[in-house]
Amino acid sequence: MKTNLFTSVLVTMLFASVTFGQDVTTVTATNYDISDNLDLQAVASIFGDSKDLADFENRLNNPKTQISNLDLNRDGQVDYLRVIESIEGNTHLIILQSVLGRDLYQDVATIEVEKDTRNNTVQVQVVGDVFLYGNNYIYEPVYYVRPVIFNTFWHRGYVAYYSPWYWGYYPTYYTCWAPYPIFRYRTHVHTYINVYNTYNYVTVRNSTRAVTMHNSVRSNAYERQNPNEAFGRRNEGINNSYALNQTRSNNSRSEVSSTRGSVSSSTATRTSSLNTNSNSARSSSLGTSSNSTRSNSAGTTNSSTRSSSLGTSSSSTRSNSAGTTNSSTRSSSLGTSSSSTRSSSVGTTNSSTRSSSLGMSSRSSSSSRATR
Repeated sequence: MKTNLFTSVLVTMLFASVTFGQDVTTVTATNYDISDNLDLQAVASIFGDSKDLADFENRLNNPKTQISNLDLNRDGQVDYLRVIESIEGNTHLIILQSVLGRDLYQDVATIEVEKDTRNNTVQVQVVGDVFLYGNNYIYEPVYYVRPVIFNTFWHRGYVAYYSPWYWGYYPTYYTCWAPYPIFRYRTHVHTYINVYNTYNYVTVRNSTRAVTMHNSVRSNAYERQNPNEAFGRRNEGINNSYALNQTRSNNSRSEVSSTRGSVSSSTATRTSSLNTNSNSARSSSLGTSSNSTRSNSAGTTNSSTRSSSLGTSSSSTRSNSAGTTNSSTRSSSLGTSSSSTRSSSVGTTNSSTRSSSLGMSSRSSSSSRATR
């Protein structure tokens, strides 16, 4: 019985330890969005590293670095991103357009560069297209080293850049590639973000002139083909891609908390169960084994032993010993020995002696008297 109970306890503990080992915190990812396919911080980073806009376009489309993951025309290949520029005064508007087909382009982002001649500073903002990224999705990079590209923008004789490439006609270095799964792209593209720069998220565009310039030259072929896929419709109640990422982070934290709570609850239940089983088993084992042992041992062995030892041995011994041995001994010793001895010795000896002595004396005296 003991063996079976201890085996049950060991099996329960082993099962619990194996089950604990299988507990894994799992977080369900929120659905990805079209805007996840082009990281604007990466765009701002390579812009600051480029020597001019031709070099910038090259970096955007380099198959070795794969900065973009956009496939808006859904042909299974990442779209080529062409760069065009518009200039007005000290404002340079640089537009990134996805090439979707023959004479079909979709603006995906703009880089707005404006020089303040009073203090000779340059402000840069990278703005996501409202259809893809939502309203006012803007990053304002602060470069740790002044970009070389700034030196070309205000050089005398500078001509606005306009990409020579279009559908079916691309530079020799370019080869198309299949898009990554989003989670892989996001991990991959972060390796090309210069960590020495700062990328501040803001919600207000600095240049009102750039806004006006963009409205007059904007291309929106994808938007016209897919009017129901605007950011606001894809993500109802969320303003832009930044807010979407914040929502995802909060959901992930909630899921982690919930999962941890579940695991804690499960662990507590298992611990309670284990303690109950273990304690029950122990109680049962100890209750059956120890208590039985104690009952049997103490009751049978100890009590019996005491009973038999004390009752039989001690009591009996006392009875027998005291009663039989002592009493008997006393009886027999005193009764038989002492009493008998006294009786026989005193009764017999003394009485007899007395009797015989008195008898003999009396008779002698009688006889004496009679003779006289």
